[in-house]
Amino acid sequence: MEEKHAFTAFPEPDSNRNFPYLISGPCSAETDEQVRSVFSSLKERIPEISLFRAGIWKPRTRPNSFEGIGAEALPWTVAAAKEQGVPLAVEIAKPDHVEESLKAGVDVLWIGARTTVNPFQVQDIADALKGVDIPVLVKNPVNPDLGLWIGAVERLDVAGVKRIGAVHRGFSVYEQSKYRNRPSWEIPIELRRRIPELPIIVDPSHIAGSREYLQEVAQRGIDLGFDGLMIESHPDPDNAWSDPKQQIRPEGLRELLDGLVIRKQEDTGFSERAELIELRRKIDRLDAYLLELLAERMGIAEEIGEEKKLRSIAIYQPERWKKVVARALEVGTKSGLSEEFILSVFQQVHKESIRKQTKE
Repeated sequence: MEEKHAFTAFPEPDSNRNFPYLISGPCSAETDEQVRSVFSSLKERIPEISLFRAGIWKPRTRPNSFEGIGAEALPWTVAAAKEQGVPLAVEIAKPDHVEESLKAGVDVLWIGARTTVNPFQVQDIADALKGVDIPVLVKNPVNPDLGLWIGAVERLDVAGVKRIGAVHRGFSVYEQSKYRNRPSWEIPIELRRRIPELPIIVDPSHIAGSREYLQEVAQRGIDLGFDGLMIESHPDPDNAWSDPKQQIRPEGLRELLDGLVIRKQEDTGFSERAELIELRRKIDRLDAYLLELLAERMGIAEEIGEEKKLRSIAIYQPERWKKVVARALEVGTKSGLSEEFILSVFQQVHKESIRKQTKE
């Protein structure tokens, strides 16, 4: 069921936009000179830029890391943005960050991933924003939990914040990957299905973790129909005080943006083509058949569960599960399906089978 919200989306989705909504600036505001340099260069090279960003407070994973200049950086960061005529966004994690940012004249706030994961912190921020008319962006929580992400949006909504957007920055996982954070695109896609009026900005910098992959992540985000990009830019990335590998020079960002293929999200003529209509009908028939097969499988799983109960046998059988997975991978990969997809599907099927077998 779709959640119903009364807020006004920020930024407002624009299907006619030929250029993605772009947020850029340094990971951290380091010095007055650094911020002025990068803002000036971004505005010169990318006049279409929508919003500057700069980290004032930097919540770090481990102690003794650079955690931002703090409130003393706000005056010169705000001034640098005003010189270029572009609004400024900063990350906030506590009520006093809200107070300091509003006092300094910051235009947009965003809640970071480490904060979104904590409902108590989000509620404190929402309380601090009551009665304040300022746009707020909400990054996904560090772990892949859609409920926490939606909950953070709802807490702001209940507090009266009416201009809200989301930022997808990927999810921390234990497994090694070429990306710093796993995109798990299905989660922001589901967020869009649940709250279709909520704009979603993709953050390739934090997903990729490396300049090498920024282009492909940005293109994937645009291809999936998300509303814009947040990409970190620095005048000298290799010597940045935080996250040097994922930042890009303004001239490199210009090249990246010029290399993006912006595809139309809707084309009435294409959607009305007879060939496409018939192909979609085939998919609908197959989907219905898949659901029938799954329901039949679950019915058999329930019967097996009854037999296990009669014989006092444990519901979960590790060796049997290993054989099921091995066979699925063998058959599925031969049909051109990826291992990741096969495992994802069968893990959900197994989870539902266990639920069926354990219910009273």
